[in-house]
Parts: sequence; C-alpha cells; structure tokens
Amino acid sequence: MADAGARGISRRRLGGGALALGGALAFAALPDDATASAAASARGARPTLRHGSARRAGLLSAPLRQLVTDAEAFLAPSPVHPWYAGAVLLAGRGGTVALHRPIGMAVRYQAYDEETDTGVEFPADRQIPMSEDTVFDLASVSKLFTSILAVQQIERGRLGLETAVAAYLPDFGRAGKQDMTIRHLLTHTSGFRAWIPLYDAPTYEEKIRLVLDETPTGTPGTVYRYSDLNLISLQLVLERITGRSLDVLLREEITGPLGMRRTRYNPPASWKPGIAATEDARTPWSGLDRGLVWGEVHDENAYSLGGVAGHAGVFSDAWDLAVLARTLLNGGVYGRERILAPESVELMFTDFNTAFPGDEHGLGFELYQHWYMGAMATPRTAGHTGFTGTSLVLDPTTDSFLVVLGNSVHPVRGWRSGSAPRVAAANQLARAVPVRPDRGRTAWFSGMAGSTTATLTLPALDTSSGRARLRCALWWDTEPRADVLVLEASADGGADWRPVPFTTKGRGARPQPHPSGTATGWSGRVWHELTAELPAARGLTLRWRYTTDRLYVGRGGYVDTVRVETPDGRLFDEARPADAARLRAEGWTRAAG
Repeated sequence: MADAGARGISRRRLGGGALALGGALAFAALPDDATASAAASARGARPTLRHGSARRAGLLSAPLRQLVTDAEAFLAPSPVHPWYAGAVLLAGRGGTVALHRPIGMAVRYQAYDEETDTGVEFPADRQIPMSEDTVFDLASVSKLFTSILAVQQIERGRLGLETAVAAYLPDFGRAGKQDMTIRHLLTHTSGFRAWIPLYDAPTYEEKIRLVLDETPTGTPGTVYRYSDLNLISLQLVLERITGRSLDVLLREEITGPLGMRRTRYNPPASWKPGIAATEDARTPWSGLDRGLVWGEVHDENAYSLGGVAGHAGVFSDAWDLAVLARTLLNGGVYGRERILAPESVELMFTDFNTAFPGDEHGLGFELYQHWYMGAMATPRTAGHTGFTGTSLVLDPTTDSFLVVLGNSVHPVRGWRSGSAPRVAAANQLARAVPVRPDRGRTAWFSGMAGSTTATLTLPALDTSSGRARLRCALWWDTEPRADVLVLEASADGGADWRPVPFTTKGRGARPQPHPSGTATGWSGRVWHELTAELPAARGLTLRWRYTTDRLYVGRGGYVDTVRVETPDGRLFDEARPADAARLRAEGWTRAAG
C-alpha cells in the first residue's frame, strides 16, 4: 500500500492494507497468517490480566529468570556507564503476567557532572528504588496512544485514512503538503524532517505555525523518515475534528474505559515520589536548561507545548501498558470494554510500508524490528520504543507481550546507546515460549547465540545408489538474511562442503523449494516437512549449519525425526538409538521446548 520511493532516516538507524472511502474504512485482504488476537476474538475469549506462574502462562520459567539476570547486568557499566539506573520488567502471555519485576533505582542522581562525566548522587536516604508501579515518562511510546485515537476516528467515519490532512486543517496544505494524507502521518512516510525545535518559538500559536509552515524534505509517500512532526500534526487534526484536547481524548477514549488509572499527561505533583527521574537537562545536550527533570515530560518540544503532545508526554506504568497490550491482542477489547474493532487492530498490525523494506510499519505501530524486538520479531510483531528508555512489544503469533521501562537518560542521555537491554529481554521472552517437538519429547535446537556457528552432523553414509533422500522436520525463525540455516554435504570427509537443495512443506501449505539449500527469516513458527534428494557418494556426510551475525537473532532452528532413505531401506534413522548416538552436535542441543 505504501508509495514507492527512496528511504530516509529510519527508527532502526536512530536507535542503533486498507483504503479510506468517504471517510470510512474499506479493509483490504490481510496476510494469511492468523493471529492469536483474531482467534481469541472469534471464540469470544476476552482475557483480562492477573499475575501467575510461568507454567500458567504457557511459558518456560528458566528463560524468564534469565531475562531478569540479563536486565540486572545493564545496571553495571555497559560498557562504560550503566544503560539505566533502574527498570521495571513485565512479561506475559495470554491473560497471565508471569514476570513483573523492578530492578535498580527510580531516582538516584540529582545532577550530572560534565567535567568528570559522572553522576552526582542524591544522599542514600533520598534515593528511591524502583517498584512495580513506578510511573515512567514514555517518550515516543506516547505515539501509540495518538495513533489509537486516530484509528478510532477512522473507524467512526470522522477521519479518512487516504484523506489529505489539509481537508481537516486548511492551513496545513501550503509548503508542499497539499497531498499529505493521514496515512502518511501514521506510517512516517510524510517526508517531514525528524523534528524541529518548537521550543524556540515564544508562544503556543507560533509553535503550531512552525508545523503548519514546515516543508517536507521529500514528496509525501516517496520516503520513510521517522518524524515527531507526524504525530504532532495528527494531534492537531484530532483536536480539530473532535473539539477535545488530546489529554481529554486519551482519558475519555482509552485510559478511562480500560481502567488505566496511572496513565495520563501531566501527572500531578502528588505522583512525583512514584515517578522515575529522567535527565539533568542542560545545554548543549538538551535544548533547554531545566536541571533535573522529574515528574515533568522530558521531551523539550512536548514540554514547550504544555506537556500534551501527539509525539510524547504520556506517563504510565508497566501494568497499565500490559492492559493496553492485552486489549490489542484481544482484538480491541478488555473485559467488557471495547475501544477498537478487531478489524482496526488488524489494520494497526498490517504493514503499509512494503515499499520500504526494513521499515515495516502499521498504523502507528512499528513491525518486525529486530533492533529492539529481538527474537520476538515477526512480520506481525508490533511495538514502539521511547527515548527515555521505554518499550512495548506485542507478538500476536504467540499471544505474548513485553514491557521494558528504564530511566536510561538518568542522569544524562549520553550514557546509553542502542537497545541492548530491550533486545536481551525480548530474546529471553521469545525463548520462554516453548516450541513443541514435532514428535516425542525433545528436538535438536540450534540455540540463539549471536556471532556463532552451530553444526549438527550425520555420520558418513553410502548414497552411491543415487536414490537416497533425506527426510526430517524443520522449524526455523531467524533474522532474515543475516542468520542462515544451511543444509550441506561433503563427499571427501569434510574438506569441501556444498549446499544441498531441499523442499519444505507446512501443514496445509504448498511445497516451498530452497534451491540454495538455505532457510532464513520467518516461516510461520510451525513445523515443516523437509525432503532433499542427496548426491551419490560412497561416503556422504550431511550437516545442518546455523550461522548468526553479531547483532540480532531470531528464535533459531529446530530439527527433528531425521532419516535418510533409499527404496531398499533406511540408511539412517534418528529413532534408532544406535543411529542417534552417531549424530555429532556442536552448538546444537536436545530441547524440550
């Protein structure tokens, strides 16, 4: 659905469908892979949240314990300074929150010493540890709330996805923006710059005038460029068509109905002891000299707009974000309260940016971003991050959700880079979702380590008849192209290895050829039957080789029920103990899930 064109600044680099007809939605065909949320909606199931065990959530407990251990490591130098002073971690599946853990400090530093590059700590009795209900400045995670509010208005026929923004804001149409649509704003394909310093303008009206007068740096629809101006513009549209301010819309349309009592713009002073502090905001690293920002929005533009902005300014805690996640995974309903139709949720999780590979985007939600979703990333995994150290990830394919809230700009933004804690947490939650073996109790598992090569090797077999065939079950989910599972063979004892083409077939699907002998990317997280015609040799050695790069990984690969057959019988059968004992595994292990 996205317009073709060049790519601009992406969220990946910053961090390290549908048609509208007459203002109403006409939903196009969605991807074939059914989501858990759609299935739950069809069954009438509307789970609400409660704390429970990993077992109750259908998760493995060991990876959840490791998730906490990994997160705690980032409280120490990583590699020079802590990535955050503290964090609140929440992970769950279905209606069960299986992990809800605070670590570190919500308030630790009263200032940043630029000369020594150190944080000036509060006295011990004035420092505040994280708690389960610590409230965070969500930063750009706020964009999700604005997007949901927009999709609600699209659903009600008051906003058209393909309608020009200028149809609602006539002054918006100048400076090359006359063809910019609501979809361009929601998918960051407007061509706007990433941001402009609105805080330099002296009045609210002059700040808004800067947005209205802004000229796109690219023709709308021809470039992907993540920009705060998109959601600020959307805020102006929403306030115009509803006659309500954005904070009132948030309360009346989302947080009130869902019972999200700790989510709002501009938290009152009484909340301050329960809010995580952010940055010692001073120039030159900040646009404004404000000192320690604590209990007020960190983003300079949102602050200058009175704390209520489409791109930033929402405060919330982990539980409330889990409620939002559960609502969306339920198809827009939580308990008896519905805030979106199931079709609208599907639309938010559908990629509109197919013309910009690597920058997949639904309406408001980012999709398939390994740089912070880690191994949870699938074409349907949705989420967002915030500059202050926050993130929310939803995986409809496994009905799981992850909230990582950290105060990573405390005491200063320069102490952290990238999204390593988010990736580490997402990897462990992905690992906690078990992969049931195709048969029996265990299957061969490649592992999920980065910068590694793992091999699973069969003994040398006599395939000289020319009629030998490999059969096995294969399951894979890897970072596309970067991490590859290869089937290869050697006829000279391992001196020379060559790829073996194979074919896979999922249940109810068409056979898929793999002429290069490789599997990479997304396979639906289901088992596939694999067949491969083997070259003729008196001593043919087969192996699976799984290779990962240093950055990100997927859920890995699984191999089960390996056998090599000829018309005269089986040369190898993993089900036979003697044959199974001859498999040589380097990096692969037997796993029950």
